[in-house]
Amino acid sequence: MDWKTAISAYKSYLILERSLSGNSVESYSRDVKKLAVFSIDLLQISNVTMINHEELQVFLVHSNKIGLSDRSQARLVSGLRSFYKFLLLENIIQDDPTELLESPKLSRKIPDFLTSEEINAVLASVDLSHAQGHRNRAILETLYSCGLRVSELLDLKISNYFPHLGYLRVIGKGNKERIVPIGSEAIKYNEIYLSSIRNHLRIKDDFRDYLFLNRRGRKLSRVMIFHIVKKAVSDASIDKVVSPHTFRHSFATHLVEGGADLKSIQDMLGHESITTTEIYTHLDTQYLKDTILLYHPRHTSVQ
Repeated sequence: MDWKTAISAYKSYLILERSLSGNSVESYSRDVKKLAVFSIDLLQISNVTMINHEELQVFLVHSNKIGLSDRSQARLVSGLRSFYKFLLLENIIQDDPTELLESPKLSRKIPDFLTSEEINAVLASVDLSHAQGHRNRAILETLYSCGLRVSELLDLKISNYFPHLGYLRVIGKGNKERIVPIGSEAIKYNEIYLSSIRNHLRIKDDFRDYLFLNRRGRKLSRVMIFHIVKKAVSDASIDKVVSPHTFRHSFATHLVEGGADLKSIQDMLGHESITTTEIYTHLDTQYLKDTILLYHPRHTSVQ
């Protein structure tokens, strides 16, 4: 099979079988196209099935020499593995040449987070004496209570908000849907916002189902959410670099501290891989130690 045909079929697989977003499909396809160009131009190999493990290694060495960073190279390896998994599924190849490929070892940066006391201070700092203050408090409560990405918050729909059940339906990366519990405080401030503020806006037709709107009845921007967070943090006199994503990290951190299992946190955050969620395990080593001492069969407590 030639590269053009294989890449076209792969893109259809990503769209139809894996339901990835357009950006994700293009990103995965771009990785394979790099290999295709390298194989045709430098290796003189136009048939996908003729590439073996050694040639993939040469390709990665070449990518490193032209300045591809470790993180970009790790993503490239991940993309190639996805492509060859597809070829295996379609019986185009019989052996996976990426099986023994090694990704560069990446240092995992510990995400910044706010303590529970700092979160409470930030939320309490919002000025509720004006209409937009109630909206901003609802936004911050929801951002933290549900551990949402900014894009997920901006795209929240009233039709996906179920306060009587205590849940949100969230559309995350790759258009993947998940159900996320929403806290009682977030529900309280959302209901105040909906009844007292949002219902009095002149809402544009295209935005009637969006939960959070600006004063002109339109969807909020990422920049606006950034400013709301920055002002609340400043008003709370917290001297940390805080972004909207910090609320998501804080949400996960506090769940770990409270004893939630990683699989539950993974589901609530919408992480595709548990390894992404595992970064939060460093945050409460004492809790993990106590759990091992309590439950592990090779440890017994002293009576």
